[in-house]
Amino acid sequence: MVSSTEYGSHTWELLLTVDHQHEGVQKEFSLHVTGDLHVGGLMLKLVERIEIAQDWSDYAFWWEQKKCWLLKTHWTLDKCGVQADAKLIFTTQHKMLRLRLPNMKTVRLKVSFSSMVFRAVSDICKMLNIRRSEELSLLKQSEGTLKKKKKKDKNSKEPATEDILNLSNSPVSSGLPANPGLYSKTMTPVYDPVSGSPAASTITWFSDSSSTEQNCSILALSHPTCSPEMLAEMYQPRTLADKAKLNAGWLDSSRSLMEQGVLEEDQLLLRFKYYTFFDLNPKYDAVRINQIYEQARWAILLEEIDCTEEEMLIFAALQARTRANKLSLSSETQDSTCESEVDEVEAALSNLEVTLEGGNKSNILEDITDIPKLADNLKLVRPKKLALKAIKTYWFVFRDTSISYFKNKESAQGEPIEKLNLKGCEVVPDVNVAAKKFGIKLLIPVADGMNEVYLRCDNEDQYARWMAACVLASKGRTMADSSYQPEVQKILSFLQMKNWTMCSQAASEPENVDMKPECFVSPRYTKKFKSKQLTARILEAHQNVSQMSLVEAKLRFIQAWQSLPEFGLSYYIVRFKGSKKDDVLGVSYNRLIRIDMATGDPITTWRFSNMKQWNVNWEIRQVAIEFDQNVSIAFTCLSADCKIIHEYIGGYIFLSTRSKDHNETLDEELFHKLTGGQE
Repeated sequence: MVSSTEYGSHTWELLLTVDHQHEGVQKEFSLHVTGDLHVGGLMLKLVERIEIAQDWSDYAFWWEQKKCWLLKTHWTLDKCGVQADAKLIFTTQHKMLRLRLPNMKTVRLKVSFSSMVFRAVSDICKMLNIRRSEELSLLKQSEGTLKKKKKKDKNSKEPATEDILNLSNSPVSSGLPANPGLYSKTMTPVYDPVSGSPAASTITWFSDSSSTEQNCSILALSHPTCSPEMLAEMYQPRTLADKAKLNAGWLDSSRSLMEQGVLEEDQLLLRFKYYTFFDLNPKYDAVRINQIYEQARWAILLEEIDCTEEEMLIFAALQARTRANKLSLSSETQDSTCESEVDEVEAALSNLEVTLEGGNKSNILEDITDIPKLADNLKLVRPKKLALKAIKTYWFVFRDTSISYFKNKESAQGEPIEKLNLKGCEVVPDVNVAAKKFGIKLLIPVADGMNEVYLRCDNEDQYARWMAACVLASKGRTMADSSYQPEVQKILSFLQMKNWTMCSQAASEPENVDMKPECFVSPRYTKKFKSKQLTARILEAHQNVSQMSLVEAKLRFIQAWQSLPEFGLSYYIVRFKGSKKDDVLGVSYNRLIRIDMATGDPITTWRFSNMKQWNVNWEIRQVAIEFDQNVSIAFTCLSADCKIIHEYIGGYIFLSTRSKDHNETLDEELFHKLTGGQE
């Protein structure tokens, strides 16, 4: 008889690999363990066997076959499901990662590969001094967006080391969780609200080396534009299907980097995923404002979002202004029109204006018991067959969230010819200031799709009032809302920027700017105009923005980007339940839009405000959503994992719960409840 102690009936052999950099030191160890040994005890036994004296506190077990971390050190091996065939690697949780920022600069820093991506992004943003980390996420470039670049650059080498900003020695980038010191009440990073340059006390947070000021500059200030050749080599989406490829690679916020196949020294894109920029403040958000501006700028240059020729020239002029300001910051403060808050960019602009002028905005109390109305003669354009349009003038009355129109003013007391309810509709500007064209395109949801209505206004003031009312009504708000007047002012200021032909000043080139017009517009417009023509037109547009400070020019650029019809839409190719063809689904901060893939026309819009519930059938990867009035939809996603769309919807709902009254701590548990899903 062999005794049980000699046979070792309860013990079994487990092979462990230690991931360390010491040459000539054993890396594989075989330990005799029992199923009731907890993970922490296994770590202790392994460290005792390793003949290296070092700090092992950042190490944890990575289970190769299951692609998961064993982070609950009090769990036993039996509870974790670890058996003799398990391949466990004892490795660091924090590893080096290269991130391509929105300004196309690459930073190299130490990131937690074991934390959920949501937490990892929060730590990254602390290192980079970007507030509101919940608006950003990590994106893995899909193969489709890399093909063109690989074909053209097959002989090119990786970027030189000096092109990568190394933040691995930053006080916040350590092997431990990120220090919250950057966000403490007593040590808040401060920037000049005019130039965006960091204060001396802020610089020390980035590093103690002599290159700290340069590091801050790379993050907070814009840099020389790329060459037309570089622009031509980058991926430019031509169709909605191409645009859908851009959004296919978002990482799952509820899983770690290692669980999603990301390796040490891999390169990912850090991007603003959710287009709701909350609580922008030039005093604290120079890095954030600059990175939003850069993401917007590249979206315009690469034609990821469509804009008119007139708008493209405005964007070019504002880019030229930021270049001029960076090289030669004006010491004079400019008089600006103080505006109350309409959105976060407008709030930031107002904050900037108050800072520059040293004054306070006056709030005018309005009679909230009286819901205002608009009444005016407008032209109604009805699309007809054979490309003919019927244009006729009617008397229009805008009340609450509805537009009614009558034959003339005298008949306004009777029944209207038609009443249009704008709640949930799409509002698209159709404006050409030079041609005196001020149109509003309304796409109103009906049972079988969208009803198109075009309104034509006579002048800028009339257009601004009616456009602002339509925008608010589409969100279910009336003109009594406090954001109505600021919305009117925002539209007027944008029209004013477009109206450069009215300026009597001679167009002159901004000081210290090497004007290469091909760097300020998308390739489509460089093909359309000669270089001299383009330069002249950009300089004409520059007259209206020539007095802006650096930060104000960036904020105006962001605001103009937000006013584009396609702003904030992330596209996915889907197949709706019961449909025989593929469609494109546009996901925005407040709605979902079904779009015809061939024509690009919106078919139906569903507002999040009308959504009762949504869920995912993980077996067939189908997203199902229920709305008010017994409306329900279901679709499968063809261009990406359905989890990405599920997370987008939950993420936008989560962001809508933010309030300025709260501090900057996030309810991470609520985010994962809304976005995590149960696979």
